[in-house]
Amino acid sequence: MAPPMSASTFLERLRAEGATVVEVGDWKHHNRNHVGPWGPVHGVMIHHTVTEGSEHTVQLCRNGYAGLPGPLCHGVITKDGRVHLVGYGRANHAGLGDDDVLRAVIAESALPPDNEANTDGNRHFYGFECENLGDGQDPWPEPQLEAIERVSAAVCRHHGWTERSVIGHLEWQPGKVDPRGFTMTWMRERIRRRLS
Repeated sequence: MAPPMSASTFLERLRAEGATVVEVGDWKHHNRNHVGPWGPVHGVMIHHTVTEGSEHTVQLCRNGYAGLPGPLCHGVITKDGRVHLVGYGRANHAGLGDDDVLRAVIAESALPPDNEANTDGNRHFYGFECENLGDGQDPWPEPQLEAIERVSAAVCRHHGWTERSVIGHLEWQPGKVDPRGFTMTWMRERIRRRLS
């Protein structure tokens, strides 16, 4: 059972891992905690935004939209590799996912197919949205990929997790395809090397 780290510690850990961090407004107190608990936390979830334009993407992830209030993640990773912190606490990013996947993440074992949506992921995962159209054609610049690796490693290092605690939205919730354009197996290997 891992309680979430404090917002200040989260910021410190990201910077210690070499991430370039931008603090957006009162991100430390911007959350959805009033609708349910955040924690215990068990992993990191990576998404793509299906947007273009960094400023628009950051604002959308901070504010949300009709039917899905923000924050939509904890950090937005733009194509230039900067990590924009837009919220901290419960965020609308993971939605309902597979309890078997959650058990595998906790055990750091091989992930089963995600064929159910019966478990509140917003409670249990740190979430990072990554600026990308998600069409399989939009490129993933190396600074952005490196930032995904760094933020994931920072959270894992704090909690004593391995790379197996980092998953994509597509591995959590049936029907999701994000992140599209690289595989999570490949990204987890990058994270594993950074943690070793």
